[in-house]
Amino acid sequence: MSRLPRSLFLFPLLLSATNVCAQLDFEQPPISYSETRPTDRVTRLTDELRDGTRKLQWDKENGYLRSVLQALDVSPTTQTLVFSKTSLQVGQISPARPRAIYFSDDVYVGWVQGGRELEISASDPLLGGTFYSLRQTPGNARIVRETSRCLQCHGSTHTRRIPGHIVRSVFTERSGQPVFRLGTELTDDSTPFDHRWGGWYVTGKHGDAGHRGNSWLSDREADAGSLSQNGNVTDLSGLFDVSPYLTDKSDIVALMVLQHQVHVHNVLTRAGHNGHRTLRDAVIMNRALERAENFQSDSTQRRYFSAAEQIVAAILFADEFQLTAPVDGTSGFREYFQKLGPFDDKGRSLREFDLKTRLLRWPCSFLVYSDAFRSLPQGVMSKVEQRLRQVLGGESITEAEASLFSPRQLSDRIKKYEHLTPAQRLEILQILRDTTELNLGK
Repeated sequence: MSRLPRSLFLFPLLLSATNVCAQLDFEQPPISYSETRPTDRVTRLTDELRDGTRKLQWDKENGYLRSVLQALDVSPTTQTLVFSKTSLQVGQISPARPRAIYFSDDVYVGWVQGGRELEISASDPLLGGTFYSLRQTPGNARIVRETSRCLQCHGSTHTRRIPGHIVRSVFTERSGQPVFRLGTELTDDSTPFDHRWGGWYVTGKHGDAGHRGNSWLSDREADAGSLSQNGNVTDLSGLFDVSPYLTDKSDIVALMVLQHQVHVHNVLTRAGHNGHRTLRDAVIMNRALERAENFQSDSTQRRYFSAAEQIVAAILFADEFQLTAPVDGTSGFREYFQKLGPFDDKGRSLREFDLKTRLLRWPCSFLVYSDAFRSLPQGVMSKVEQRLRQVLGGESITEAEASLFSPRQLSDRIKKYEHLTPAQRLEILQILRDTTELNLGK
């Protein structure tokens, strides 16, 4: 019997793969978001509560808040306050009763004065943003994973359809109700300073650089230009009763770190998901074409490089907005954060702040130490390491790699890192070699 061309068998497979890719989202394999048990810090706390190895303490002022922060190693100095009605417990949130958010490198805790529940989320190495609730009633504390209602926003266009976190700047009226006709912005390192923190309280010094915090519109029909400037605030007691909160601050430096790490977490999630899908597709195609199991086609390599480039651009602050005035907080967050390390053999740390023209002294994200970064698929991580060696260490691009991209793409890959001086590149490389296990040469 004559052997039919392999392409006849391959065509239905390719067609099927195309249809699946068109439908793919985080609820489908290889992610299977709702069906997969997280491995994040909140899940570990949930297990400790179930096993009886840890108990949470409730108090009448804040419910389980203090105990949860202690259990998750989250400092009260990270407190930021948002008064816009842009979360689940909108009925309890207003400029007089803002929602408090506390965070660490991989955990976020939301507390609402008089709220029914604590809102807890984490960055899971595989899944991305994972969301939980804890009823604010004394008794048997039980943390519940949320896989539907939170994702209405946290798995939407706001996060580009991955399970992620959100920092938004919105115009509000006096009640805290957003005025969406004036627009809303997802904020990150690239957001102009004067567009940040609409709907948030902001404490700290920032010179003559204005922002949208601490203010609301006089009425719903007002235009954006009528928003009053209320900057360089160090005491919020004149704006609302601060006594129910753990601190009287909503630190500007903490806010800058928050918006940075939310952005990077989302980039890591998107790149990680794409990396896992790329590996799945490569395995299918290699089997179908009887190629070596670890063979990487040009298409596979482009997909890995694309995911890696997004990560490298995010962690090296490729689009960071340059500060026009020095920034300083007053909550103790700056001192707390800088002590976390790790430190290299010269005492340098990626957590050291600049706050004169940019966020960090050495423009490389501390989230390179996070589980989400360290757990990236190998196909993505190897390309991240390769790009870091090229950007920071001057390693040449190989002919094989260059053949994957157009001249314009190759040029763009160079231009986006022009903000880094030769000295900064060397120092960042030295710190990474001393404090991580990344393959960055010697």
